[in-house]
Amino acid sequence: MLRVQLEGKLWEIDPLGHEIAIVLDPDGAQPNHFGAAPATSEPLSAGTFAGDTRIGGSCNCETLTVTPHCNGTHTECVGHVTDRRFGVDRIASGLVGVAALVSVTPEPARDSNDEVGPHGDQQDLLISKNILETAVREIWQTGLTSLVLRSLPNVPGKQSAIYPPDQPCPYLSAGAAELLVDLGVRHLLVDLPSVDRLLDGGELLAHRIFWGLPPGSRELGRASRKEATITEMVFVPDAVPDGRYFLNLQLPRIASDAVPSRPVLHPLRAMTKS
Repeated sequence: MLRVQLEGKLWEIDPLGHEIAIVLDPDGAQPNHFGAAPATSEPLSAGTFAGDTRIGGSCNCETLTVTPHCNGTHTECVGHVTDRRFGVDRIASGLVGVAALVSVTPEPARDSNDEVGPHGDQQDLLISKNILETAVREIWQTGLTSLVLRSLPNVPGKQSAIYPPDQPCPYLSAGAAELLVDLGVRHLLVDLPSVDRLLDGGELLAHRIFWGLPPGSRELGRASRKEATITEMVFVPDAVPDGRYFLNLQLPRIASDAVPSRPVLHPLRAMTKS
């Protein structure tokens, strides 16, 4: 076990964590949304060199083609919606502290008190403010900065699901996004293809609220929460119970608004200082 003092408390952390990133296999089944091309890999070809030992190459050297936003587990930042480029590499990565994992069951918009906006439909499934508030009521505490949402039903098929842009998927209401900001959530992780409705007229309202941007704004300077991240398309197995974990959000140093990522949840328990 590891011990660390964090947020004024002493915690014991299990180094054997739970992987919640979906394995991205260019040669196998993989999740996909918005009609993007699947992630692929091709042997490098340079002059007489072939980067594939199966065809006579001295070693394997592949070129990977990936659209992070659409090809699996990824972490994105405010640069996703701003004219001025801003990459995830400018945000601190690594161990980001104690996270809460909660399971939520989206509800039809018609049964919610939250508005769906001009591009929404009363049949849409929402993670509403009320659902989110109820889910975190007994687990959230001052000092937590990360929240993982597992949507129910939690079917294994999420790991290879295809989400066309016209396919209704659950998403966060504006009220839920505002609640996340009020709670002080800095790192949000969801098993959805997007925190917004896939076809929403380009508003990306939940994204903008979470990053502190006014509706429709593309100005980086107006974002009040540039350090916040959204990780989409994770998969949290049922065997991982709701509770508090130590989140290790592993990000490659790539200057892009979204990058493939590997979040790991480490079981922990609070300890009494001796």
